[in-house]
Amino acid sequence: MLTAVLSLSGAIVYGAADFLGGLAARRLGALLATAVASVAGLVAMLAALPLLGGVWTPVDLGWGALSGAVGAVAIALLYACLAIGPMSILSPLTALMSAITPMLWGTLVGAERFGPLGVWGIGVALVAVVLVGFVPERGAVRPSARGLLLAVGSGLAIGGYYIVISHTADASGVVPLVANRVVSATLLFAAFGALTVFATLRARSGALDVSAARSGAAGATASADLGPVPDAPRPKATGPTRFRDLRVALALALTCGVVDATANVLLLLGIRAGDLAVAAVLGAMYPAGTILLAAIVLRERIAPVQWAGLALALVAAGLLALA
Repeated sequence: MLTAVLSLSGAIVYGAADFLGGLAARRLGALLATAVASVAGLVAMLAALPLLGGVWTPVDLGWGALSGAVGAVAIALLYACLAIGPMSILSPLTALMSAITPMLWGTLVGAERFGPLGVWGIGVALVAVVLVGFVPERGAVRPSARGLLLAVGSGLAIGGYYIVISHTADASGVVPLVANRVVSATLLFAAFGALTVFATLRARSGALDVSAARSGAAGATASADLGPVPDAPRPKATGPTRFRDLRVALALALTCGVVDATANVLLLLGIRAGDLAVAAVLGAMYPAGTILLAAIVLRERIAPVQWAGLALALVAAGLLALA
């Protein structure tokens, strides 16, 4: 029962972190918002370490660091597949794969066994994962092979995170999550820096090409000695407005990191309290927190199929708690 409560709670909190991260990404960009959130999560973990405790061992630090690398790959693949779309198919596919991967690992490798209630609970939970993550789109097109591969890869990586972090010892507490945050923040900031440098070089190259083209056109025009026509001025946000937007974006990203760290602690405790398969399947319900907050804060409409998924998620949690 404790596994079901902790895992489903962690999923809802994780969905709330995704909601905050989405708002921050609109202002900062997905990569920078995620990197800032990782640093905030690391600070939160370090602050909570004296209260939650944990034994520092090289093995647990290694598993934690590996989970950070796997998690960074999962985020990159997730953003890539959602950018290709359609989200209505790729999003639930990612969530489903993230649930099935650790479930199969737990049953086949970990020799986890379930009674009739447990089997029914996992089955209902898998259906709920697909329905909750389903985003109806008008005129949705068939996903490309690349999009499907990225979605499957993202789901496998998310499931791999569960598997890796489950190898840590109970006595380690949240120490593996500290290592996780250090690695993920380092990788994400490195990726952001590399993309920034690449974009800057590309912009400079494009500016030189445009300048050369304009010079050639001016030289070919012998009838008029006119310089290049200047670009039309674009309205820019004033200094105070830009500063306020940046402050709001950073506040959202930092809050996202703290909430995400809380979710990871709940999910880790859920894994340690019982079966990996149960924790992973219920943990895949994370879209529930996102769509509920979007409905409350942004007044977004929850589709009937998603309401059905939320109801089935509660039924599944009840069955798994009684199993």
